[in-house]
Amino acid sequence: MEDERKAGVSGLFEAVHGGDEDAVVRLLRAGVPGEVCDTDGESALYRAAMCDEPGIVRLLLAAGADPDKLSSGTDLPLCGAACGGHAEVVRALLSAGARADGVEQGGWRALTWAVQLGHEAVVRALLDGGADPRLPGPSGELPLVVAARRGSTGCVRALLEQGAAGREEALAEARRWLGVDVAERLREGLVASVPDGASREAVVQRFPEDGGVTVVVELLDATGRPTSGNHQQTGHAAIATLLEADLGVPTPAAELADRAVRCGDPDNDDWIEAMEVLRRRGDDATFRAAAAWCVDREPLRRAFAADVLGQLGSPGPGGVRPFARRAFPSLRRMARRGNTAAGAGAAAGAGAGAGAGAGAESGAGAETGTGAGAESGTGAGAGAGSGAGDESGAEGPSWFELRSIIGAFGQSTDPAAVPEVIRFAGHTHPEVRRAVALALHGLTGGVPGAAGDSGDDSAAVDALLALTRDTDPGVRTWAAAALAGTGADTPRVRAALAALLDDPRDDVAAEAARGLAVRQDARAVDTLARLLACATPGDYARDVAQDGARALTDVRVRNRLEWTLPRRS
Repeated sequence: MEDERKAGVSGLFEAVHGGDEDAVVRLLRAGVPGEVCDTDGESALYRAAMCDEPGIVRLLLAAGADPDKLSSGTDLPLCGAACGGHAEVVRALLSAGARADGVEQGGWRALTWAVQLGHEAVVRALLDGGADPRLPGPSGELPLVVAARRGSTGCVRALLEQGAAGREEALAEARRWLGVDVAERLREGLVASVPDGASREAVVQRFPEDGGVTVVVELLDATGRPTSGNHQQTGHAAIATLLEADLGVPTPAAELADRAVRCGDPDNDDWIEAMEVLRRRGDDATFRAAAAWCVDREPLRRAFAADVLGQLGSPGPGGVRPFARRAFPSLRRMARRGNTAAGAGAAAGAGAGAGAGAGAESGAGAETGTGAGAESGTGAGAGAGSGAGDESGAEGPSWFELRSIIGAFGQSTDPAAVPEVIRFAGHTHPEVRRAVALALHGLTGGVPGAAGDSGDDSAAVDALLALTRDTDPGVRTWAAAALAGTGADTPRVRAALAALLDDPRDDVAAEAARGLAVRQDARAVDTLARLLACATPGDYARDVAQDGARALTDVRVRNRLEWTLPRRS
């Protein structure tokens, strides 16, 4: 009997380690208890939590495993899951009654582990489950301070949303890391922790993730095998910006721009948080600073300027932002700087619109000069004035500048932005063409001549028709979405949308079907039915297909589609 019990326990641990839920069910039904430990005292629940097996965790909990029992007398399952970043396991344990602030050996809580390692999803799950963000960790430091040191912007956001304490201390910690070479700091720590560390080769890797970059440093032995390592996120600038805004600290616009440019990536949190703070300010000083950056010699700073100008201030009536009209000339000058072959080639189909805009350039220049001139008392203003002259014969904007400039045009709601956007519809970089399609999605709905029955001959619709045939699926998706929303209803528009119904990308097909459904074109029905049946619930394509079905006025067809259940959930 004892041998059978041992065999059952051993089999359960093997099943847990292998992720075999069926075997776990069989063993539990055969009498192996859910609350069981191996010869070392490790509990099956703890191992399942460490192995990221939420289904097995739920089975063991249902079979009587105690979610708060220490494994080997030292380790909590919730802490093990938090340490590994296993958010679904954390939620399963909390749902079964695990104490969110339970303490294991050494005074560690699950929240401490999660912020120490930058696991945002786990932090949010713990906070939702009742974890107290004001409780210090074993060293006496508050979770917010630990998250700031880690450089995890997501963890800091989650903690701030739940009223975490220690904001001033966390800000000081984030600022302490500004400008620090994280990789070198990690390497120095590893070298100091190993007797012969100074003689070992260090390998550095950088992984873009979680809105920033995670730096991983490993020391290698003589055979090239990693023997020790450490990792850290690098969102300290974004964290400082978040905390300054939360505490009401008025960070100078130039410093925020420096933080954005230093990260070198418009999709990085350092860039996004700096832009968001300036956007919310929405004052004349911020506008003048951004206008000056438009003629900076640094391409990234010019791109940041466009992002700021495109979203500066809160939208007023009709969605118009307060600085949109004043920002337009600066954006146009940026877009037309130099002699871009790609832009010029793309303008062939929109030459009339682009040419009309060019005639207004002289007046725009005066306004741009006024904006930059207002900064003449500062270093930025002087640089902007000289930069404008130096740039006159310069090469055209880089693709990432154009992406920001076109995005800003798309935010303007000004019909005059349309010809500026479509000049780049044939650009060689897909990110630029995608920006064009996305901008037109926002612009064409209210642009005279780009919507309605007469809209088929408009330059905007012509550009969208071409973009629906693009090789990039993202471009086709946004082009189809924009074309669907223009209001243009002609045979050419319907034919372009119908040609996308069999697109290999469901997102593209869904937007095309929605566009036809809005126009009450029966060709949309079969594609809508297919997507509603086959697309995964919650996916973009299925959500768009549902919108398309609701747009149909034929009640019988609409009812049939709305009652189409997914074949796989």
